[in-house]
Amino acid sequence: MRRSPWATLAVLALAQFIVVLDVTIVNVALPDIQADLNFSADTLQWVISAYTLLFGGFLLLGGRMADLLGPRRVFVAGLLLFGVTSLVAGLSDSPGFLIGARAVQGLGGALLSPAALAILTVTFAHGRDRNIAMGVWGGLAGLGGTLGVVAGGVLVDALSWQWVFFVNVPIVIALVAVIPVFVPDTRHNTDGPRTFDTVGAVLGTSGLLAIVYGVVRAEPKGWGSPEVVGFLGGGVILLALFVWVESRSSAPLVPLRLFRSRALSVSSVSLALNGAGFLSMFFLTAIYLQQVRGDSALEAGVHFLPMGGAAVLGAVVASQLVQRVGTRTVQLAGAVLSVLGLLLLSRADATGSYAAQLLPGFLLFGAGIIGVGVPAQIAAVSEVEHHEAGAASGAVTTMYQVGGALGLAIVTTLSITRTTDALSHGVAQQQALVEGFQRGILIAALFAVANVLVTLTTPQIQPTTEQLAEAAAAA
Repeated sequence: MRRSPWATLAVLALAQFIVVLDVTIVNVALPDIQADLNFSADTLQWVISAYTLLFGGFLLLGGRMADLLGPRRVFVAGLLLFGVTSLVAGLSDSPGFLIGARAVQGLGGALLSPAALAILTVTFAHGRDRNIAMGVWGGLAGLGGTLGVVAGGVLVDALSWQWVFFVNVPIVIALVAVIPVFVPDTRHNTDGPRTFDTVGAVLGTSGLLAIVYGVVRAEPKGWGSPEVVGFLGGGVILLALFVWVESRSSAPLVPLRLFRSRALSVSSVSLALNGAGFLSMFFLTAIYLQQVRGDSALEAGVHFLPMGGAAVLGAVVASQLVQRVGTRTVQLAGAVLSVLGLLLLSRADATGSYAAQLLPGFLLFGAGIIGVGVPAQIAAVSEVEHHEAGAASGAVTTMYQVGGALGLAIVTTLSITRTTDALSHGVAQQQALVEGFQRGILIAALFAVANVLVTLTTPQIQPTTEQLAEAAAAA
């Protein structure tokens, strides 16, 4: 049966759209989730971190499964898992139940996303059509992040927080119904070792979960407590075992030789810091807007929109500039803008106007975060062989997700500590929340400062049109 490649693209892009949407759509629902399910301040971040850690931790395994089992089969499996766990998350009646559902939902996204990209790359031949398809893919993914905050606000205010999860269910059902019609069942790769390297994926993800848990527990227990030291130490040991397993595997999830490339290594660190700054800022500001400034969920979502608009415009400008002035120059400018945006946001209080205290920071940070992301994605694949570009893109995407989760744990822990200290000294709750928010944003700004320093060590690259298209898809 002859299929239109553009119809295939529509199905794949919509699936990727809801995966990206699910990161931001949940943020504006966090205060309602916290109140309804009695989340503590330090466990609320797991609603975000459980998803991002499992998504990032199993992303490379999802890509390997798509290669060996066939991308359409893995795509459908991931989509069904994503839909079922969205329903379960909406039905959750306790913090543990919701966190567990979010973790498995992240696993569904980790299967779905690389399989969809694999189908897209075999559907469109190299050249103009693939470049257009990659641009649409990357653009819709970015749009999902921007629209998520408004969609989440509408659903929470009009219905309830549960609907930020329920909304995925009819979309998934519709996509699964049309996949046999519009998505080709390509033959899977039979070359090379037929192994999934599940041990590597489990070790790496478990190590990261242990470290994040240890950081989170540091606020109530103290950094020197046996529980915190045990989890942090155990996480480091698991990650060391992950590196050992990968170095000895005949078909590793992460070919360690790729990191001999300075561009890939530096880009990985830069994107991890970028993820840490973005996820931390988004989490803290969503709560601050509603609990300190009294926004409804929809008002909070609308207030985030200029940042999304600045990111979309920044992506267009960055894509043009990297071909003229090179990746390092654009990335450095993006990192500096991120620092300035976060410093402006850190001065916000409970009573100042949105236009004066928040809007300038949102605009600068939105442009800055994408100004780092676009050139870093391009640089990451610039020095690797073409047949390993997928592995390189997967590695840096994983680093972005993992960096976001680790950064969020650190920032939230230090923010809560500041709020708790202020309350213990008799500061009013609203002012204590402001002080916690301001400290958290300043820590996020330190991540951005570190990114400035990291960017100074990256090579200057002037990309081709093909590399720009690949970066748009991976972003």
